[in-house]
Formats: sequence, structure tokens, C-alpha cells
Amino acid sequence: MNKEFNGIVKAWEATVRKSAGAKKRNKSLFVPMSVAHVDDDEAGACLVEAILPNGDFYKGQCAENLPNGQGKYLWTDGCIYFGEWSKGKIHGKGRFSWPSGATYEGDFKCSYMDGKGTCIGSSGDTYKGSWVRNLKHGQGKEKFPNGDYFEGEWRKGLQDGHGRYQWKNGNHYIGQWRNGMFHGNGTMMWNNGNRYDGCWELGFPKGNGTFRWADGSFYVGVWSKEQKEQCGTYYPSGSHSGNMDWDPREVFTVDLEECKLCPGEKMTIFPSDKTLHLPEGELLQQLQNKGNDASGRPRWSSVDGRLSNFSVDSDGSSDRRSREWTESFRNLHLDESARAHRPPTLRLKTPKRQGVTISKGHKNYELMLNLQLGIRHSVGRPAPSASLDLKPSAFDPKEKVWTKFPPEGSKHTPPHQSCEFRWKDYCPVVFRALRKLFKVDPADYMISICGNDALRELSSPGKSGSFFYLTNDDRYMIKTMKKSETKVFLRMLPAYYNHVRSFENTLVAKFFGLHCVRLTGAAQKKVRFVIMGNLFCSEYTIHRRFDLKGSILGRTTDKPESEIEPTTTLKDLDLNYMFRLQKTWYQEFCRQVDRDCDFLEQERIMDYSMLVGLHFRQTSSYSDSLAPTDCNSGACTPIRSSDSDAARFSGKHLDKLGDSTRWASIRLGINMPARAEMTVRSTEGETPQLVGEPTGQMYDIIIFFGIIDILQEYDINKKLEHAYKSFHYDPSSISAVDPRLYSKRFRDFIFKVFVEDNS
Repeated sequence: MNKEFNGIVKAWEATVRKSAGAKKRNKSLFVPMSVAHVDDDEAGACLVEAILPNGDFYKGQCAENLPNGQGKYLWTDGCIYFGEWSKGKIHGKGRFSWPSGATYEGDFKCSYMDGKGTCIGSSGDTYKGSWVRNLKHGQGKEKFPNGDYFEGEWRKGLQDGHGRYQWKNGNHYIGQWRNGMFHGNGTMMWNNGNRYDGCWELGFPKGNGTFRWADGSFYVGVWSKEQKEQCGTYYPSGSHSGNMDWDPREVFTVDLEECKLCPGEKMTIFPSDKTLHLPEGELLQQLQNKGNDASGRPRWSSVDGRLSNFSVDSDGSSDRRSREWTESFRNLHLDESARAHRPPTLRLKTPKRQGVTISKGHKNYELMLNLQLGIRHSVGRPAPSASLDLKPSAFDPKEKVWTKFPPEGSKHTPPHQSCEFRWKDYCPVVFRALRKLFKVDPADYMISICGNDALRELSSPGKSGSFFYLTNDDRYMIKTMKKSETKVFLRMLPAYYNHVRSFENTLVAKFFGLHCVRLTGAAQKKVRFVIMGNLFCSEYTIHRRFDLKGSILGRTTDKPESEIEPTTTLKDLDLNYMFRLQKTWYQEFCRQVDRDCDFLEQERIMDYSMLVGLHFRQTSSYSDSLAPTDCNSGACTPIRSSDSDAARFSGKHLDKLGDSTRWASIRLGINMPARAEMTVRSTEGETPQLVGEPTGQMYDIIIFFGIIDILQEYDINKKLEHAYKSFHYDPSSISAVDPRLYSKRFRDFIFKVFVEDNS
């Protein structure tokens, strides 16, 4: 970057020196500059190259006497901006560099760094993520000059929300932040194996918390910097050795001393602080409509109207600079062929957040507290490192652990504000191994479910009568289970474990825990829960979601288009797209669907479905990272940093990109670039057409998909349902069929909806 910058500055200075005489003689504000009509839809747009009155330099497109379109501006203090302009403001995508060598590349709004962007400081400090008015705001990652690293949420330039800070020496903190400090629930883990789980305030432990040593011993109590407020109980490990003389104050005076946060590099001047020293409007107007010379080359003009070929530098640096900038302009444009064949605009609504927060007074508030207390106990309980090679006894349905939670607390449980309850963990060793297999960090898992934020209850139960809850960060979904479903799950658990371990790209739902809460008292109510991953937890907005089974009966939402929200789950007869996957992804998709269906068929499972979510990459030239809003041309949705290049390519080009790390987050069914082709169903015939005819209208999408509802066994109830409905309807149109027939029908349908992209 410095080499390129020095070359530009030298060429710029040479131009100033050689044009000084002309400037003095003609008393004009401009050196000889290029004038050429721009092949653009904007009326009055032209290309200019100008030394401005104070010595600043601008080259690029102008309209209505202001920079508009692509352009490059060099200030006399050494700052440079190269990118998109709108009516004299830095607006769109571009790159700003400081004389120190620091750079910002990404989105701008009204001359502010705003949107998605990457800032690299002069000392190597690198931040990549969301910005609002020159400040880090939203999701972002920062690598500090000393080797530390942070990933999480920011607010007004400081860590605020949920985040993870990793020190160079291996220590790390995962949890809540406020104003750049640890604040709320969080976990600190030291490289020696010790850890603290609990509450924080202004960067220090405050409130309930547990300190654990690597040998399994732990200290539970109330923490505070004030010694008189500190109290707790020490529990030795099984060896009854260790830390009896340990003083809790050592956490403040010793352990946390090596966990200082790096402040990062501060910018003292921003693009919005820079002013443009532009000439009066009439001077720019004189530059238009100058035409070409006899050889077809653009003619160049000074303000007084004299013509020249603008070969002012004997070494050709001006011509070379012009070619470099022209090439750079070309690289910033979208693929023209893609622009010419853009499909009709979709009108997409801004999604609303799903669910109702379970706050105090909600009928399930105490149940939520019980669940969070139980999860914290289960995950935080000392246990040997989980091995992926499990003994058959680990899968025994009788392999369960009951724990009593009295309100006043006990030797193994903390005091709490809920009613007394008992907590059961089913096959805890198996689910600990599954979380390890699925690469779920225990501290992240515990904070997502048991942090300060309440769960959200979805507005209506599923068809089975089960209720669904979402964690505040949308990572995990909690579903209540019937006793019959629990039995089916425990029966098939060994086969499920072997299947997901054998096939890394399996599409079947990922399960992380199976638990039961039993309330004490006369009711003796039992509530069973399964915790699973949320397929649609993504930085991409999900605009459409479908639940697909391959059956017809009852497989429509019967809602008019105006009432369909992004959170509405549509069904088979609502589907009006085919999904085109790039060749290698499509081949892997077909193999994995066959494997997963074989597994479910062997386990006598039916009534499962393919859940599909679509993000349409139809965005405006910039996006509001805080509050996407409806636009006249469709929904303006947030774009991740990786979208800046992806928007230039259709799905067939993605495998040709050189930067493979940019697409590292793509997996089968997760964050997959693809194309959706609009389809239309025939209205002829009595039986509805399950898959419509393709229309040729294509949309670039990010697609998510997975197989859900895999716990319905083809039992006597389903056999009776099949027999009854067969008297009234076509047997092939109903959901309740033998697992072999269900598997075949499901595959036949899915392989018509998902096809290879041959274009």
C-alpha cells in the first residue's frame, strides 16, 4: 500500500510542478485535465481530472458539478479515498487510507464509515465487522497488535453484548460485556486449566460465581472486590487434596492481573472530517462535450478551452497513473452481464423477531428458570474429558441422573428464586460427547441458554402440541417432548450417534441435550426437553422458509401473499421455486440425502421434513447494519463482509474464487450460495401439481436446509391414521405412510426441487 501511495504522490507532485506555470499564466483553477463522456445512465455525468485550488487532487466521475459515481480524491495531508461518491459525499463502497499507512475498506454513508468494513491500523490492529457513523457497532472481530483477539458484539466503539476475548497466552473470556468491560454472566478460562463461571461487574467478578481448578476442586459463593461481601464454600476434588488455604482475593490480585485488555488503536481523523475543496460550478460545466481528436483519442482541455494530449510527464507517470485508476474503476463495477439479466425485483418484508420474551409474570417463567439452573448444573458439573468412543452402557435409557434443587440451595446446587424442583439428565455422557462432536464450546453453550437474557417462546405450539423456545442469540432451540418421543429418541440414540459421527455433513437435526424437570408438590408435573441447533441462526436475513415433505394433503398455509411474513413457514403446495446447486455441492447433497433417509428408514421413522430457508441477495448499494428497512425496490438486508465480492458472481462462479478462506463458513446446508428459479404450477387436473414448471427467472440466494422432526416412529397410531385416511384420500398424498414408502416419496420429491446448476 505504501509503495502504491508513494508512486501516486510522486506523479501528483510532478503534475503540480509542471502545471504551475500554466496555472499562473491562465489564472485558472485546473491543470489540463481529461474530459470524456461516461457510458452511464446518469445524464450530465463526465470524467474529470483536476488539481484543486488548495492542491488537493480529484479524478473520476462528476455530475451536477460534484463528484458522483467512481472517483479518487487525494488530500494534501496524504489521505486518499478511492471508491463511490454520491452528490459530493463519500457514499457506497470504497477505500480510505491515512498517511500513517492505516486503511479502511468497506461501506460508507454520507462520508461516514457505516455498514460492513475492515480497518487495518498502522500497527497491525485489524477490525472486521459492522460500523455506524465511524464507530464499531454490531457484530465484529478485532485482532490487536499484541496478539489478543476479540469476536462479538460492539456498541458505539466498545465491546457491548456477548463476546469472546482471547489473550495471546491462551487465556480467554466468553460472556457478556458492557462499555468495553466484562459485565453480566461470563466465563474466564486460564491456560492452566482453572476457570471462573458466574457474574461480573465493571470487569471483575461480582455476585454468584464458581471458581474451578484443573484438578476438579471448586469454590462456590458470592464474589466482590469488597472483602466483607465475599463469602463462599470450597469443595475439594475426589482426591481431597489441594487448595484449602486458598484466598478468593487471589482471583482479583493475581489471576486477573494477567488478563488486561488491549485498548486497540484510536483514529484521530475520519473520512467525515475531510472537506472537499471544489471550484465553482461553472468551471466544471465548461469541461463537458469536448469530443475526441482525429485519432479517436479523448481530447483534454484546460479551463480556458485550449486542447492538448496531456502528456505532461516525460516518464509517462500520468498516463500510467490514469491506466491504473481506470483498471481500478473497472474492478469496482458489478458484472455487467449479471446486471443486464437481473430478474424482476422481489418485494421482501423486513422480518420481525420471533417469539415472546419469557419475563417475570409469564406462565412459564419459573419453568424457564428451572431449565436454566439445570443446564448450568449439567454443563458445569466436573467430569472427565469426553471421549468419542463410548461404551454401550452410556446409551442405557436407565443411565440418568436426578438432582434436587431446593430454593435455599444445597451442597451441589446454588440457592435460587424459583420453586423446588428435580432435574434429570438423560445419558449425560452421550450428549457431552455429541456437543464435543458438533464443536460446541461448553461455556458458549451455557451462556447462550443460561445467561442474563431470557428465552423466547414461539407464539404457537407445533402440530404435535410441543412448545418451542429460542435462546436470545438464536443459536439453540428448546422443544418440549412427549413421553413417547423421548422413548423413541432413547431407543435410536446409539444409531443416531454413530450416524452423525460417521457423516460430518449429515442433514439430520443436531441434538445437544435431553432433560426433564419435575416440579414437586401435588401436581408432580413432568416436562421433558430436547435442546437442538437452530438451523436459521445466521447473519443473513431469512426471507422465506419452507417445510417440505413430498405429500399433498394439508400441505399449504392457505394465506394470501400480503399476509406471508418472513417468519411464516410455508409448505409443499406453497413452494414456487426450484433450487439450483453448483455441481460439487449437488453431488454431495444427493449422497447425503440418501444416507440420511436410509438411516431414518432403518429406524422406522417417518413424517420428517426438509426445512429450507432462503436469503435473497437482492440488496441496495449499501445496507443499514442496525435496522434493515423495506425499500421500494425490495428489502434492504444486511450484507456480511464476504458479500461484497459474492454479489458480483452468480452461484456457478463461486468455486472459481481464489480466496478459499472467505468461504470457509459454507457447509452443506449452511450459508450455501445457490440460485432459485421461479416455478409455476399447472391448474389443469384435479390433483394439484407438486412441483411447478420452471420459468427461467433466476435469483441469487444463500440457502439453508436440514432434515427435522425425526422422532416420529411408525407406530400403531400412525398405522391406524394411514388406514383411516386411505378410505377418504389418495394413499400417496398423505403423510402417514410406511417408512420405506415415505423415504422413497421424500427423496423423489426433494431431487425434483433441488437440481444441478448446469448454466
